[in-house]
Amino acid sequence: MGYLERYIGSRMSSALDTSAVRAQFPILGRQVHGKPLVYLDHAASSQKPVAVIEAQREYLMHYHSNVHRGAHALSQQATDAFERARSTVQYHIGAEHLEEIIWVAGATDGINLVAQAWGREHIQSGDVILITCMEHHANIVPWQMLAEERGAKVEAVNILEDGTLDDDDFQEKLKLGPKLVAFMHVSNTLGTINDAQRLTKMAKGAGAVVLIDGSQALPHMMVDVVDLGCDFYVFSGHKAYGPTGIGVLYGKKAILEAMKPWRGGGEMIDVVSLKNGTTYAGLPHKFEAGTPHISGAIGLGVALQWLTGLGLKSVMDHETILSSQARHQLGKIDGMRFIGSAPSTSGVVSFVVEGVHPYDLGTLLDQQGIAVRTGHHCTQPIMEHFDIPGTVRASFGAYNTLQEVDVLVQGVERALKMLR
Repeated sequence: MGYLERYIGSRMSSALDTSAVRAQFPILGRQVHGKPLVYLDHAASSQKPVAVIEAQREYLMHYHSNVHRGAHALSQQATDAFERARSTVQYHIGAEHLEEIIWVAGATDGINLVAQAWGREHIQSGDVILITCMEHHANIVPWQMLAEERGAKVEAVNILEDGTLDDDDFQEKLKLGPKLVAFMHVSNTLGTINDAQRLTKMAKGAGAVVLIDGSQALPHMMVDVVDLGCDFYVFSGHKAYGPTGIGVLYGKKAILEAMKPWRGGGEMIDVVSLKNGTTYAGLPHKFEAGTPHISGAIGLGVALQWLTGLGLKSVMDHETILSSQARHQLGKIDGMRFIGSAPSTSGVVSFVVEGVHPYDLGTLLDQQGIAVRTGHHCTQPIMEHFDIPGTVRASFGAYNTLQEVDVLVQGVERALKMLR
C-alpha cells in the first residue's frame, strides 16, 4: 500500500494495538532508577519508532551525500529521498503545492523565518501583532523582537479559567486591525484545542495574515492547511515521532514568492556575481540556505508515514481515553488542581497540588521511573495568569497505556506521602 492510500485510510477509526505500537519503541524497554520507564513527556519530545531510527541509519550508512548539486549516484539517491520526504509532508498537511513546504530546524525556526522575511517587509510603526496568552514562548518572543525593531505593538488575547480563549476579547482585539494574528492550534500546557479554522476565518475577515503553531496538533490529529485557510503553519519533527533539529514551515505560495530570503548561502541562490550581485533560487530553495538536515528530513517523512499508518483518528481517540482516565483518577487526590479543563483537549494533563512545588513532585516521580515535565513549559504568561510557579505535566502518545496511567496516579500518591 502506498503512502497516499495510507493517508486516505487514516480517516477511518480503529482501536490501537498498543502492544504492537510499543514493540516499535526500543527505549520503552529500559529502566530508570531500577524501575520500568513510564514516559509521559510526549509534549516536550516524542520517542522514535524503529522505522525512523532505521531510516536515518540507512541514509548515514549507505547513501550519505549532500543533496541537489551532485551528479554522482549517492547525491542523486540522497536527493530523491530528501524530496520524497517533502512530498510526504505536502500530502500529510494537504498543501496544494510542493514548493509550499519549507524545511526548517523546527517550529521556532519557522516562526523566526516568518518574523524576519515577512515581518520586516510588512510590519510598520504603529501596527498591531495579535497573539494569545496561551502561546509558547516561540510564538511570543520573535514577535516582540520584531515589534521593538519596527515600532509596532504586540497585543494578546486573554484566556478564561478553563484554559480556553476569551472569544469576546479576541473579537474586540481584532477591531485593532492587526497585520498578523499568530496562535497555537493546540496548547502544550493546557491541552486546549483551538478552533483554528474559525479563528483563522475571523482574523482574515479583519484583514490579518495568519500563522498557526501546529507543533502540538500535528502528532495527534488531522491537519489540512487548505481547509484551515491559514497563511503559515509550522511544526517540529521531534514532537511527531521524528528526529530533532528538523521541522516544517508551510506558507501559501503567493506569499512565499513575494518574501525575500532570510539567510544567505549555498542552495538559495540562482547566480552569484561579485560584479552584478546575486539572484535567488525559486521556492522552496530560496529559504533553505546551506546544507540541510538531510537525515532529519528523511526521518520526519518516515515518521509521518508511520503515524498515518496507525490512523490519526485512532491515535487521538486513544490519547483522549488516557488523559480522561488520568484526570478522573488524579482528581480524587486531596489538593489536586488541574490547569486547563477545556471541553476539547489533547492528551495533556497539567496539574498542581496544594502546598507542593511541582519540581519536588516531578523529582520524586522520576525516582519511580516516571518521566513527566515540570515548570512553566515555555508558557510563562499562562503561569502568571493562574498565579502559579509552574505545573506537573503528563502528556501522552500512541505508545502509552492505561496501566501507565495507574502507575502515574500511584506514583503521585506515593510522592505526596513523602512530601506532606
